[in-house]
Amino acid sequence: MFTPTPLNLPPYPFKITKKDGVVFIFDELRKKHLVLTPEEWVRQHLIQHLILEKKFPRTLIQIEGGLVLNQLQKRSDILVYNTAGEKLMLIECKAPKVKITPSVFEQASRYNSIHQARWIVLTNGLQHVYAKMDTKKGSFKFVEEMPEYLEL
Repeated sequence: MFTPTPLNLPPYPFKITKKDGVVFIFDELRKKHLVLTPEEWVRQHLIQHLILEKKFPRTLIQIEGGLVLNQLQKRSDILVYNTAGEKLMLIECKAPKVKITPSVFEQASRYNSIHQARWIVLTNGLQHVYAKMDTKKGSFKFVEEMPEYLEL
């Protein structure tokens, strides 16, 4: 059983319940209880951070969207859209024990080859990587902080 640990994100008052020895966390966007795994702990923190700190509209955040890559069904953790339906940000969440390495960025980049979002964000809750697409150079520029929604 996963015991929630502090992350490098603000704490939030999550609705956590336990049933038959399984711990659940309530996902406000999907309106359902999910098994509390280390990755879900990070994902729920990041969602709250997007909404409460970075002013991302709830209705423009998609969680665990599917995609087909090289004829394989995959899923991206979080996609953020603008009001025109364009994908602005692809976010991949990992468990705190998973290091954010170049191979993790490569995985997100492969997913983004389908999505074509302007930003890629990687997090394990402790380490965060923010990269903005430089359309002129066709590469990503890494930045220190995630922008607020209106700055995207």
